[in-house]
Amino acid sequence: MTVRKRMTMLIAADSIIVLLSIYIGYFMLHPVTSVLFNKMLLISAITIQIAHHFFAWYYGLYRKAWSYASIGELKSIVKAVTFTILAVIVVQFTLTQDVYVRALAITWMLHVLLIGGSRLSWRIVRDVVIKDKNTDMKRTMIVGAGQAGTMIARQVLHNPEYGMQPVVFVDDDKMKEGLDIYGMRVYRGTKNIQQLVDMHYIDKIVIAIPSMGKQQMTELMKRCIDTGVKTQTIPRIEDLMTGKVSVKDMRDVKIEDLLGRDEVQLDMQAIAKKLTGKTILITGAGGSIGSEICRQVVEFRPKKLILLGHGENSIYTIDMELRQKVSGKTEICPVIADVQDRTRIFDLMSELKPDVIYHAAAHKHVPLMEGNPMEAVKNNIFGTKNVAEAARFFGVSHFVLVSTDKAVNPPNIMGATKRFAEMIVQNLAKDSETKFAAVRFGNVLGSRGSVVPLFKQQIAKGGPITITDPEMTRYFMTIPEASRLVIQAGTLAQGGEVFVLDMGEPVKIIDLAKNLIKLSGYEEDEIEIKYSGIRPGEKLFEELLNENERQSEHVFPKIYIGKATPISETEQLYVLDKLPGMSNEELKETLVGLANRKFVEAPKREAEAL
Repeated sequence: MTVRKRMTMLIAADSIIVLLSIYIGYFMLHPVTSVLFNKMLLISAITIQIAHHFFAWYYGLYRKAWSYASIGELKSIVKAVTFTILAVIVVQFTLTQDVYVRALAITWMLHVLLIGGSRLSWRIVRDVVIKDKNTDMKRTMIVGAGQAGTMIARQVLHNPEYGMQPVVFVDDDKMKEGLDIYGMRVYRGTKNIQQLVDMHYIDKIVIAIPSMGKQQMTELMKRCIDTGVKTQTIPRIEDLMTGKVSVKDMRDVKIEDLLGRDEVQLDMQAIAKKLTGKTILITGAGGSIGSEICRQVVEFRPKKLILLGHGENSIYTIDMELRQKVSGKTEICPVIADVQDRTRIFDLMSELKPDVIYHAAAHKHVPLMEGNPMEAVKNNIFGTKNVAEAARFFGVSHFVLVSTDKAVNPPNIMGATKRFAEMIVQNLAKDSETKFAAVRFGNVLGSRGSVVPLFKQQIAKGGPITITDPEMTRYFMTIPEASRLVIQAGTLAQGGEVFVLDMGEPVKIIDLAKNLIKLSGYEEDEIEIKYSGIRPGEKLFEELLNENERQSEHVFPKIYIGKATPISETEQLYVLDKLPGMSNEELKETLVGLANRKFVEAPKREAEAL
């Protein structure tokens, strides 16, 4: 129905209701008197018609969506009717110095009852007739009977197109136990969710406790997911209250939610001092970490943001994304370049003159690098050397190397090359005005080449999920958290530190796979899990620091400094000179030996030549 048709129908219905109200009110008091020939009653009827339509228009009674009517709309009706009756009182007193008090009181009650009834009937039709037609409603449990939960329940009840039928609330507040909210019973005890799901045949769970702590929320989410029922969470309560988002913005629980990690609180002032109004260069800007660092950095309004990468498609994608949200004061400068091209890197440094560099360009896939060790050497070692030495030569203020936990006691070429890259940065820091630092962290959920996208693809195909070993564990962190901590660590650098991010507790890959199966709406036994055996270069578990590098005190929440010792500059120069001519086996033996702090002795004749 169009707005014009609906308004016409409401005006016509109101005209009849208003006319009947005043005549019925008078007739109830004087049943033997002819109401049709009473001149004062006729004047009052004309007055009430005019006054009602005026106040009904003023209070928006013809504009409101009455299928969503509630207390606010009822208040508008009472105000409009009350002022209408007051207008009639004024007219009656002016003309006759008398007022039909009892008749007008009955008229007021009839007026409110009939006008309110006509409006609320729209809601009844929507709640009963339309809902009855929709047989595909999912029985929904709302966890949290507070402000957020009741708001969700109300919006869902008013919008059957969401396909949800709220059935029950669950809350840990004993004061709410047994209450009925919107016709739904409140049960106490989130620990009893499995029993309540079975008891009420629940198809969907909505978690509506935005104020709950991260650890508690993680436990609650795991409990809900373990029921096998689809679980969703709501947006922030602030956004719900301000109308920025609605129930339509509810999202499925993601694997990142199950990490149970509190949100990173950054030193915004220190970061702004380093980045605002400066020229920032990010290598590997099209990658998972590099692109997220770009997103985080641009929030601090740098003068220029240089996006350097080898792949044109990925650089184009992040370039287009940032241009949509960047302010006019920040210049976005996409650059296609290979960090292995020393001349090109030095030319770019000379031309663009960056103040801060985040070096995220690297080869990171362990099994692939085992089969292509020289590529890992060229990109991770010589690429880092080129960018870092160019930074020192052109006086860049800060240089941050993005490293990995695989650089600790590595059995593989990828981890060994990253540890060697850390050593290059540490040695350069010894006699440079540039503040060099490396930041080491574990696996990043959802990054390219990580297990999560692979597992999702395998689940989408119906399985099986392939896992190397049932005891395999890894540290995990979300992409935004890792990127924020990299930026924060850069502000703490004094020269040569290897910062280590607090990755929390290691996660078993088998548990990660099982959680993804449940989040995808399957039971564990519906998707097969196969074990393929540990691949070349892999370890059962990763370390962020070896025993000699441990340092207990954090220099910033979730950031501490490892006491990683580099090899001597003389030995480093010798190894760099010999790497290009080594065979794959020699490369691995030399670099893995160095990374694990085994002494690699240069041949006597060559050592003397140095």
